[in-house]
Amino acid sequence: MPAIMLPDGSVRHFDAPVSGAALARAIGPGLARAALAMKLDGRLVDLSTTIGHDASVVFVTRRDPEALGLIRHDAAHVLAEAVQSLYPGTQVTIGPAIENGFYYDFARNEPFTPEDFPPIEAKMREIVAANAPFVREVWERDAAIAFFEARGERFKAELIRDLPASEEISFYRQGDWVDLCRGPHMRTTGDVGTAFKLMKVAGAYWRGDHRNPMLSRIYGTAWRDKAELDAYLHMLEEAERRDHRRIGREMGLFHLQEEAVGSVFWHPKGWRLYRRTEAYMRRRLDAAGYQEVRTPQLVDRSLWEASGHWEKFREHMFIASVEDEARTLALKPMNCPCHVQIFRQGVRSYRELPLRMAEFGSCHRYEPSGALHGIMRVRAFTQDDAHIFCTEAQVAPETARFVALLASVYRDLGFPDFSVKFSDRPPVRAGSDEVWDKAEAALIEACRLAGVEYTLNPGEGAFYGPKLEFVLRDAIGREWQCGTLQVDYILPDRLDAEYVAEDGTRRRPVMLHRAILGSFERFLGVMIEHYAGRFPLWLAPVQAVVTTVVSDADEYAAEVAAALREQGLVVEVDLGREKITAKIREHSLAHVPVILVVGRKEAEARTVALRRLGGEAQDVLPLDEAVARLAAEATPPDLRSA
Repeated sequence: MPAIMLPDGSVRHFDAPVSGAALARAIGPGLARAALAMKLDGRLVDLSTTIGHDASVVFVTRRDPEALGLIRHDAAHVLAEAVQSLYPGTQVTIGPAIENGFYYDFARNEPFTPEDFPPIEAKMREIVAANAPFVREVWERDAAIAFFEARGERFKAELIRDLPASEEISFYRQGDWVDLCRGPHMRTTGDVGTAFKLMKVAGAYWRGDHRNPMLSRIYGTAWRDKAELDAYLHMLEEAERRDHRRIGREMGLFHLQEEAVGSVFWHPKGWRLYRRTEAYMRRRLDAAGYQEVRTPQLVDRSLWEASGHWEKFREHMFIASVEDEARTLALKPMNCPCHVQIFRQGVRSYRELPLRMAEFGSCHRYEPSGALHGIMRVRAFTQDDAHIFCTEAQVAPETARFVALLASVYRDLGFPDFSVKFSDRPPVRAGSDEVWDKAEAALIEACRLAGVEYTLNPGEGAFYGPKLEFVLRDAIGREWQCGTLQVDYILPDRLDAEYVAEDGTRRRPVMLHRAILGSFERFLGVMIEHYAGRFPLWLAPVQAVVTTVVSDADEYAAEVAAALREQGLVVEVDLGREKITAKIREHSLAHVPVILVVGRKEAEARTVALRRLGGEAQDVLPLDEAVARLAAEATPPDLRSA
């Protein structure tokens, strides 16, 4: 009979199989009230699951990370019941939990609109208040298909027909309403709580295929309690206020248009921001021992076939045909095969390793138009890419060196906190399992020696190797995956890269693919939203505006601007005749970090009234002091004296 180990190491013995709910009651009434589900030998299951063997059990309560997924999954079922109750004849299809919420796709002649949300939400609250138990049932396949067909639910019937013959067909019942579902679920609809809100509607093709019927998708969000819901809704409001597309227009940084889908038109101010970031990164890489290279944009398909990208990545590549040469070229989607070609020129010695090869490489990848998002998700982008060719013994120290560089860069750019995910072998990949075992073991050991703590991100590695993903947290708590480090034993072998080892033998280098920003376009979009356009002085596209109160100060304003420009600042002069309050408002809306106001008094005293973006107070300073202070502040972090 089962012996059940609990998280504290204690073991409970039972004379007969026991359900999770009964186990919780045996431990104590507090746990029985709090437990929503359990992890049985690491697998999340309902509390109704019977334990008939020796096992380990961890109970999931509302405070545990797994609770959010359960709440959102159950909320999707509650939404579906509410919709079918209010709108008879509506067919349900699929309704998963997703990041920050859930959705359900419905088949209905008339699509839903946000105006439908109030009655649906009210009905959902009724269902939650009813506190109906979730009851799991296992059905015969034919009976399940017949059940849905009799109800006119052809989409559910199709799902069941397409399930593998070995798949168990499980339903979950909540009161009189029932749905096809693998589970798990919490105890009752009441466990969902009331901290949910319907957010938007969208069209979605059945099974993501444009040849299939269009469905009406309702998105919702759900949280543990009202405080979490309110915090999330506030974050969305703040995210909308910080939208890089809106701020980009206000600051005159860039634009996008249909004639160049997925490509950015950088305006002078935006390109200044881009170049300033690029110059900073170039200095950091030079100091870290990287050698910068430049490789072609168009490369023959034969190289992509040899590297494996043609087979694994072809659908994301832009192809160009040369008719009179009868050859096919591809715009490079990444730089790595070209860097191997540089490594292969001449005979390489172990003395040259590690060789750190960097490129601000312009790449192109096909992204569906619906996936494009401002400059965050584009088709033409520049990677801050580098590849480190090293020996196996150098993987760990190079990983540690890279993580230290990445952390320093992120701090300088305003992101002191980041987390790391370890992404292991994906389902579609190149190379043997033995090679992947070796690569994953090398990266795990490198993390250990470098002191890198990570969480596992199963199946999300690159097709040629496992990787670390570095995830930033911005000013409003959102996470952005930017930097990566990938350990690759496969590409050097496929492209015949080798070096002469100390013993005179020829060996394959290990190739570390690494990026810090990821792509300049996306990272700049993240920075725009992180700072809400209020960049630190050293990054700001326009660092200061000198503006006059009266025309008598025009000559002095030009002198102030010249003194700042001599120190390398980007300065504009506003000699307009508008009132000073209007000028300050205009330049504040353009997110200029410093406004220097001068009038007759300032001209006579050779002072300036210095006003910071977002502040009401003015500091009146001697001109020389103001220039020195701003020049020091505008110096990039890597150039400041210790």
